[in-house]
Amino acid sequence: MKKLAGFFIATILLLSSCSSVPLTGRKQILLVSDQEVLTSSLTQYGDFMKTAAKSTNKAQTDMVVRVGKKIAAATESYLKANGMESEIKNFSWEFNLVKSDEANAFCMPGGKIVVYEGILPYIANDTELAVVLGHEVAHAVAKHANERMSQQLLAQGGSAILGQVVGGASATVQTVAGTVYGLGAEYAVMLPFSRKHEYEADHMGLIFMGMAGYDPRASISFWTKMAQGKTSAPPEIMSTHPSDANRIAELEKYMPDALRYYKK
Repeated sequence: MKKLAGFFIATILLLSSCSSVPLTGRKQILLVSDQEVLTSSLTQYGDFMKTAAKSTNKAQTDMVVRVGKKIAAATESYLKANGMESEIKNFSWEFNLVKSDEANAFCMPGGKIVVYEGILPYIANDTELAVVLGHEVAHAVAKHANERMSQQLLAQGGSAILGQVVGGASATVQTVAGTVYGLGAEYAVMLPFSRKHEYEADHMGLIFMGMAGYDPRASISFWTKMAQGKTSAPPEIMSTHPSDANRIAELEKYMPDALRYYKK
């Protein structure tokens, strides 16, 4: 009887936790409240920024902030215009450039975005930087971190864990959050998203950069340079990130949709 009741509760919780990703309309399960996700991520982000060495290159730092703010503003305008204004309170956008040779960037929930200096040699101008920042903004808007946390909660404890989450047991969320993002994790702060999330962030990112006035077609030149700059990469089946060839092919598929939003 207890198992049946647990299954019933879990089913109700899952049905009530269904959400849709803006722009793509994909259905997702979000079991953790926005507030808990933001609280846990801000703690990790704050710890990271205390130890990170911010870039001393003013021109490059200004470029990251300039492009980031422009994309964030266009994104919020889209949310307002499409009945999602209540989502804006979840974002407190921040764009940082930090010293690191790694060609990477990441976004924490709430819109805390970090770009590593190592990616800048592949970026020729504001438009190519918009490819990177549009992608990271998309991760935040699509709530990919929340979705990944929810998936882990389901995998680890079923109805028992779900009951704790709904009951407000933030310790449970904090434990799972530590496996999704956290200092000391194998991949630094943000663990790589799944290929599904990466492709979705690519798609949404093209649209957000287009809304901000950046030509989405620049994504092809940027990712081509990234592919040429790599000495080796694991086969896609062994990586959570798409291969560069597959990523470029998908970007070309998304392009007609993205160009509809491009405001020159």
